Amino acid sequence: MQYNWSCDHFDPEAFGKVAVLYGGHSAEREVSLVSGERVQAALARMGIACRLIDSREDLVKQLQDYSPDYAFIALHGCGGEDGSMQGLLETMGIPYAGSGVLASALAMDKYRCKLLWQAIGLPTPEFVLVSDNEDLELAEAMVPAFVKPALEGSSVGVTRVDRREDLATACELAGKHNGPVLVEMLIDGPEFTVGILNGWALPVIKIEADGEFYDYQAKYLSDNTRYCIPCGLTATKAQELQAIALTAFEVLGCSGWGRVDFMQDRQGRFWLLEVNTIPGMTGHSLVPMAAADAGLSFDELVIEILRTADVR
Repeated sequence: MQYNWSCDHFDPEAFGKVAVLYGGHSAEREVSLVSGERVQAALARMGIACRLIDSREDLVKQLQDYSPDYAFIALHGCGGEDGSMQGLLETMGIPYAGSGVLASALAMDKYRCKLLWQAIGLPTPEFVLVSDNEDLELAEAMVPAFVKPALEGSSVGVTRVDRREDLATACELAGKHNGPVLVEMLIDGPEFTVGILNGWALPVIKIEADGEFYDYQAKYLSDNTRYCIPCGLTATKAQELQAIALTAFEVLGCSGWGRVDFMQDRQGRFWLLEVNTIPGMTGHSLVPMAAADAGLSFDELVIEILRTADVR
């Protein structure tokens, strides 16, 4: 695929001052700190005036004091990726990169996201939202399954359950995090991901983790997780996956950049798991890997993402 990037021709001064929002209160704070620091360093290397702002510490005052022309949101999880930060920035009149309020909220809510996908016929694994014992009984019929918080990312609080007797404990663990608990039918097969950037589907990545699944350890801490580009799919299958990813992204109203995660079953069918509207930008993160394969350095990727703030 021929990509058309515009980062070769830009005036650093045209961006004015950029606030890189990072840290925050969510369970993904440590990942966000790394993402934000890498983004700020890239902006600085490209000659753009920028400042790191930890959203955990009197955010409004910090924004008022700095008075940025743009914001780059490098916050993951609740308080950054769920529409609340986007709403604050819109109220303050600060343009920001990435998806807007509604799209961010929908993508963060795995349950409602899956309901919308089901409604238009996109493939996503069967699921049950567990809030009481009656729901738990329904979910038992779905085992083996994944149990996850419906409003968290980065596989925080996720457990693979292979025995019905372990389901209640897994739900209790997931329930300690923000929001309700989702039990999702397990798809036994390889995991793939597709990055989205400015309307383009980036090259597909196949993920091979040593553990039971691609959990927090495999995503951010392990050096043994394998990221396969090329992904091993035929050109036709890869294009099919990219097309589903773009549709799943756009139907939520998402824009700018993000990442769509999939499982593939033994029959070769793809199943949507979730959309990340502010993916990680760490050294282990997937969107930078896919962008590099599409011809973008990390610094160029940051510029392309920042450009999406002008679209709103």
